[in-house]
Amino acid sequence: MATFTVIYDANVLYPAPLRSVLMFLAQTDLFRARWTLDIHEEWIRNLLLKRPDLSRKKLEWLRDMMIEAVPDSLVTGYEPAIDGLELPDPDDRHVLAAALRANAEIIVTANLKDFPQTTLKPYKVIAQHPDDFILDLIDLKPPLVLTCFKEDRTHYRNPQYTVEEYLENLLRQGLSKTVAHLSEYRHLI
Repeated sequence: MATFTVIYDANVLYPAPLRSVLMFLAQTDLFRARWTLDIHEEWIRNLLLKRPDLSRKKLEWLRDMMIEAVPDSLVTGYEPAIDGLELPDPDDRHVLAAALRANAEIIVTANLKDFPQTTLKPYKVIAQHPDDFILDLIDLKPPLVLTCFKEDRTHYRNPQYTVEEYLENLLRQGLSKTVAHLSEYRHLI
């Protein structure tokens, strides 16, 4: 049974390889992953700006599949709290509001500067880079997390990744500490 709750920020759902591994991890019982339709809209909007060749309809289908794959992942009713919150980037207040509504302990984000610990401390929420978040999960239950990485790597079909290619791809996602750790267990992934 999940013992803690996290909110995935849009910036960790934007790059497909990072989103993929976080989704495999979200389907474990290690933690409870949550997000909002606003968070989904943010990553979809930003991805379409960079990749206009992609279809909004296909990305919305992907969003719906993510919501279906992780039961009770969608946070609602957080909107009234947004205006009362202060963060360096006001556009990130909806993420903190969702974290508070979901009783999340962690916001998984690549933009730590937008979620200062001094601001989050009174709410008993921390912001954590996905690299550190994943390392903590490995410490909690190494075999389960390694299985998630293996499932993630082997779900790629065209082309299928070798372990080395897969680790290189994770490195490009900013997961340098995770990759260093996983390198010791390459035979398991």
